[in-house]
Amino acid sequence: MKQIELKAGREASVERKHPWIFSRALVSTKGIEAGDMVEVLDSEGHFCGRGYYEGGSIAVRLLTFAEGEQIDASLWQRRFQEALEARKALGLLASPREGFRLVYGEGDSLPGLIVDLYGGVAVMQAHTLTMHLRRRELTEALATVLGERLEAVYYKSSDSLPMVEGVVDELLYGSIDAVGQVVAEEQGIRFSPDILRGQKTGFFLDQRCNRELVERYAAGRTVLNTFCYTGGFSVYAAAGGAKEVCSVDASERAVQLADENMRLNFGDSFPHTTLACDAVEYLKQIGDRYDLIILDPPAFAKHHKVLGNAMQGYKRLNARALSQIRPGGILFTFSCSQAVTKELFRTTVFSAAAIAGRNVRILHQLAQPADHPINIYHPEGEYLKGLVLYVE
Repeated sequence: MKQIELKAGREASVERKHPWIFSRALVSTKGIEAGDMVEVLDSEGHFCGRGYYEGGSIAVRLLTFAEGEQIDASLWQRRFQEALEARKALGLLASPREGFRLVYGEGDSLPGLIVDLYGGVAVMQAHTLTMHLRRRELTEALATVLGERLEAVYYKSSDSLPMVEGVVDELLYGSIDAVGQVVAEEQGIRFSPDILRGQKTGFFLDQRCNRELVERYAAGRTVLNTFCYTGGFSVYAAAGGAKEVCSVDASERAVQLADENMRLNFGDSFPHTTLACDAVEYLKQIGDRYDLIILDPPAFAKHHKVLGNAMQGYKRLNARALSQIRPGGILFTFSCSQAVTKELFRTTVFSAAAIAGRNVRILHQLAQPADHPINIYHPEGEYLKGLVLYVE
C-alpha cells in the first residue's frame, strides 16, 4: 500500500477521526493516482489511518483509523454487517419488503458509497472513482452479508459520477426482472421505485419519518404536494384521511409515478389529481384552495458559491405558499441543500413569513431519518432540514 504524508500540524482533524483529508494538508502526491489505497502518516511518520486517494480538494477519504485493520474483502463485509445491525436496531428488517437506506457514506464509515435496499433489491451508487472501481468486490461483500435476502444489485452511478468517463448503470447481481418489477414497503405503505429510469436510486427514502408526520396532519385537509416526484407525501396524506390531494412536478414521468403509487395503495377510488408543470409557477395561482402544502424542492444550493441566490429562491417559494394557504393551514417546508444550515433555513422561512404578513407557529423541526445516520466526527453528513408550520 502506498504511503502519503501530512504536513506538520495538519494531523488534528485525523486525530478527531474526521474521514476527509484535504489536498492542502498533504506534503506530496507524487506517484499516487486516483483510486489508490493509501496509508496516511503524520509528519513524524506515525500511522494516522488508511483510505483511498481521489485527488481534487478532498484528496483522501479514510476508511479506518485502526492500525491493525486492513482494507480488503473482510473490511467491506464488516462495514456492511455493522450497517445492517444498525438498521435491525431501528426495526427496519421486520418486513422482508421494507425500503430503507442500508449504507449512507461517511455515516456508515464507507465514504463515497450509497446503498438503498428495496425489499430484496439493492441499488448501489458510487460518489467517488474508488468506489466505482470496486463496485464488483463491494457487491460480493454485500451478497455475503445479506445472503438469501438479496435478490439483485443494480449499480446506478451514471448521474453521480459525471466526471468519470464510461460509467454506465448496470446489473451486478441477480435478475433484471427483480429490479424492474420490485414493489417495496415503507411502514406498511407500498411503493414502486423507478430504479431503472428514476432519479437517485429510484425513491427518496430520506423523507420516511416526515411522510409519516404528513399522515398525522392530513385528515380532512386539501393537500398540495409540490415537487412530488414519485408521490410519497401524497400517498401518506391519502392514508391519513385527506379530503383530496394534488401532486405537482415538472416531470411528466414523475406525476405518472405518483399516480401509480397512489393506485398501488388505493386503486382508483381516491380523489388524486396530478399536474406536470413548474411548481414555482403553479404556486402563483393557487389562491386559498389548500390547507396543507408540502414544499420539498431539489437542492437550490449544491455549493456555497450559489448560496445567496439559493436563499432568495427558498424565500420566494415559501412566501408564495404562506401568503395563500388557508387560515389554520399546515405547511411542510424542506431544504436538502447541505450548504444550507438549519439556522439559515429557519431565518429564511422567517423572512418569508414576514413578507407574507402571516402569523406562523413552528410545530416541528425536521431532519433526515435514522437510516441516514450522521457520523458524529463528520457533521457534513447532515443535509436535510425542515419545518412544520401552523399558519393562522
